[in-house]
Amino acid sequence: MDPIRNPYAPGAGQRPPELAGREEQISTFDVVVARIAKGRPERSIVLIGLRGVGKTVLLNTLRSGAVRAHWGTGKFEARPDQRLRRPLASALHTAVRELGHPQDDDVDHVLGVIKSFAQRDVDPKAKLRDRWNPGIDAPAVTGRADSGDIEIDLVELLTDVGGLAADVGKGVAIFIDEMQDLDPEDVSALCAACHEMSQSSLPVIVVGAGLPHLPAVLSASKSYSERLFRYARIDRLPKEAAFRALQGPAQEEDAEFTDEALEAMYAATGGYPYFIQAYGAGVWDLAPASPITVDDVKVAMPEAEAELAVGFFGSRYERATPGEREYLRAMADAATAIAEAAAADETGETPGLDDIESVPTSKVAEVLGRKPQSLSPARDSLMKKGLVYSGERGRIAFTVPHFGRYLRSVGGE
Repeated sequence: MDPIRNPYAPGAGQRPPELAGREEQISTFDVVVARIAKGRPERSIVLIGLRGVGKTVLLNTLRSGAVRAHWGTGKFEARPDQRLRRPLASALHTAVRELGHPQDDDVDHVLGVIKSFAQRDVDPKAKLRDRWNPGIDAPAVTGRADSGDIEIDLVELLTDVGGLAADVGKGVAIFIDEMQDLDPEDVSALCAACHEMSQSSLPVIVVGAGLPHLPAVLSASKSYSERLFRYARIDRLPKEAAFRALQGPAQEEDAEFTDEALEAMYAATGGYPYFIQAYGAGVWDLAPASPITVDDVKVAMPEAEAELAVGFFGSRYERATPGEREYLRAMADAATAIAEAAAADETGETPGLDDIESVPTSKVAEVLGRKPQSLSPARDSLMKKGLVYSGERGRIAFTVPHFGRYLRSVGGE
């Protein structure tokens, strides 16, 4: 196969493999946009799932759908070390410019409110040269969205942005990736603002994406958060959708997989879109001709796995301290022990190692011969680094699919 025309390389093709099997989420978003365009209240949307399932690609696709509907859009990625004001102000600045409102005075007023909202994040004693400039030419509007209370300010800000959008019969959608990394105070304010937008029937929605515990993060901030968002779980692809993700790009290059090769690819990737793309790229580069066979897959697997070990798994593993790596390996060992115990119990179904979604923290402590309380610092640090998450009390899981498999392969390194 021609490696220059590799349809699985990042950015290749018209329809990335990650979008196969995501038609339901795209259709749901289109319905939300249409309902809001008719002045009907709708909930914001939150995509949740592990890393590697294509949340960011889907988020970008939904944004493209909003742009096609002539909405104003903006996007940012939340970071644990950054508060909400600056990235949100930049996103809203972009969204307001996209709206194409004909009245310059009205636009300048809202841009001034955005500027005021952003600059409230600056120390009032800071010198002018040290103050962050959001790149907005309009003068800041004093007394609007600048109280210093993030909840009050955000409600006022989105109310003004929503009013501007309503004037031209359009909407505004703010897309937030890694939403679980927002500061708790900012999460609470965002929930309050979404609630106000819904109550006022203003055409502003948030479309967020984050790890599986994001609903718990939102619920902890506001008890009514479950009424504010449509939660869409983005998971591994079922076999039929995974086959389409593999066959589609190949067929665009007049190539195809044999049935046995497709089965082998699904077994290797587990149906996770990131792995489908990675293994697909590796097989394409090494397969001599079409159709791609199961032998081609076997030849390409070591190279694809080696690349994943460095770029996908290894880069995350390297971020952990020695003590944190010990905790990660203990999680993998705990999953192995659980799988072996299930295999010894002939009365139940035996789960595969990669099918065990979480392990008890007590089991991890048992593997390490430590008290669970003594491991809290390592666990909490790993959660802050986005390597593990806790979907329910007393249990812990990897944020990356097949990470346990990788840890078992590197052993005690």
